[in-house]
Amino acid sequence: MITRVTLKDHLRETRLFTNRALLALIISVALTLVVVGRLVYLQIIGHEHFKTLSHDNRVNITPLPPTRGLIYDRNGVLLAQNLPAFSVEIVPEQVRDLDTTITELSELIEIDDDDIERFHKIRKQKPAFASIPLRFRLNEEEVARFAVNRHRFPGVDIAARLMRDYPLDQRAVHAIGYVGRINEDELRRVDPSNYAGTTHIGKIGVEKAYENILHGVVGIKHVEINALGRVLRVIKENKSLPGQNLILTIDAQLQEEAEKALGENRGAVVALDPRTGDVLALASTPTYDSNLFVAGLDAKTYGELQQSLDQPLFNRALRGQYPPGSTIKPFIGLAGLEYNKIGTQNKTFCPGWYSLRGDTHRYRDWKRAGHGATDLRKAIAQSCDVFFYDLSHTLGIDLIHAFLSQFGFGALTGIDLTGELPALLPSRNWKRRIHAQPWYPGETLIVGIGQGYNLTTPLQLATATATLATRGSNWRPRIVHALQDPNTLALDIISPLITNTVEFNNPDNWDQVIAAMTEVVHGRRGTARAIGEDAEYIIAGKTGTAQVFGIKQDERYVEEEIDLRLRDHALFIAFAPVANPRIAVSVIVENGGSGSGVAAPVARKIMDQYLLREPVNDAR
Repeated sequence: MITRVTLKDHLRETRLFTNRALLALIISVALTLVVVGRLVYLQIIGHEHFKTLSHDNRVNITPLPPTRGLIYDRNGVLLAQNLPAFSVEIVPEQVRDLDTTITELSELIEIDDDDIERFHKIRKQKPAFASIPLRFRLNEEEVARFAVNRHRFPGVDIAARLMRDYPLDQRAVHAIGYVGRINEDELRRVDPSNYAGTTHIGKIGVEKAYENILHGVVGIKHVEINALGRVLRVIKENKSLPGQNLILTIDAQLQEEAEKALGENRGAVVALDPRTGDVLALASTPTYDSNLFVAGLDAKTYGELQQSLDQPLFNRALRGQYPPGSTIKPFIGLAGLEYNKIGTQNKTFCPGWYSLRGDTHRYRDWKRAGHGATDLRKAIAQSCDVFFYDLSHTLGIDLIHAFLSQFGFGALTGIDLTGELPALLPSRNWKRRIHAQPWYPGETLIVGIGQGYNLTTPLQLATATATLATRGSNWRPRIVHALQDPNTLALDIISPLITNTVEFNNPDNWDQVIAAMTEVVHGRRGTARAIGEDAEYIIAGKTGTAQVFGIKQDERYVEEEIDLRLRDHALFIAFAPVANPRIAVSVIVENGGSGSGVAAPVARKIMDQYLLREPVNDAR
């Protein structure tokens, strides 16, 4: 048996080994070059970039929200303040399982679905490193429970924040307004950098209208942190600038009296200083507690407020649109005098109804037996409809519209609040544009007694009354008197502004109408004589009753047989003292019925409170 032996090919093996070694060397050199290139990029080319990233990992920039400005009434009464309150807050990027963390937190403190929903809404608007409040206004027991268990919740902490508070609760809420949590739409409208760290913003009233002034300027704090996110030291701090304080024209005592006088009624009161346009009181009832909206209102409570038939959220003083009723008559009388359509001695016979020539329709007077022979003074004092039917027909809608426009009817007053509505002063062109119909003579008659298409707001009616009281000076109503520096307490006064002056060819016309309005209150047969019997000052006023629905000419209005919410509105306008007016008032009580029996007593209480009380220390 022959055994074959395979001889090794040393030359081939040597060549294979050499090739493999060379390949390994090339790969090693290539990898070394990659590493060196990467080091060059990191250490030289990208040095500044990575230095910045490293710095950002080490330094955290924290916004310092400014302290919101305070709000005072004209006498220094605090209307809106900031109180310390504890809130539980979460930094999302420091929490591994957000849902589990919130669930475990709810075992220690009360957290409802609205809190969770609100938290997630805010989280979408903020960066992951921002501290986001989950629940506000924790009580001491809840703070203590969390403090004991804090080690279980990385990324969660208790923060002390200043929360808005309204010491007067429900009083003046429609004037002052309130703050609430910022929503997405509001964030898009403001400077996001200045609202970093700010959770609340003005929603209505002064809080909204003067948001930019009340908010202040955000500050910034640079802090050094470790890998766990714990603050090691403060590197740099730019302090925030607090918002300015506001001194309002509102008189808190008068505001309280106005809301108290309205009682349980739905209605509104606006009181102005006719010499400046200062809003002394702006009341709308029913009202609500503005503090409920600061921490966040649950859906059930908000739904009850929103769906209530009494509409407590509705600002009737600025947005309520009502027929002015007979309160328009002094202005129609002025138009008649100014345009020489009547004289002070002209009389119209009132049998209790009025008809246009060639028309069998009878426009009824409120007094079915009529007023007999009636001149302007008697017509205003006793509110004779027939006199003003006839005068309005003589004037025509074009002159009526032109004249009433001078007093601001149908236009915005320009008050320094948001949400005002202009109401409606009808005209021939308006009806053609809106209804595509001509203007009919009968409609002019109805406008002349403040009914029909005529609509006004309590603020507009008060402004027109103040213009009448000053014999033509139309001051723009204002609710803020001055801005106050929170550090120096120096005041920056906002000057009152005259927007229009009503001038007559015969200035005596003012005296004639004002004398007639004085007789409304102090005359033997004036419709508001009940409130003037023991008055310590002279009042000029006018009652009004505005129909909510129309009735046929042969039907009688029996209040007791009509649903409460379908009864007439009660109105009253007044100013006093007549010789030197210091206050002008408009009152409307929805479905109150009688202007003389319901609205006029409200005005009397307000004027008494303002004119007869002991002098106060006016902060202005």
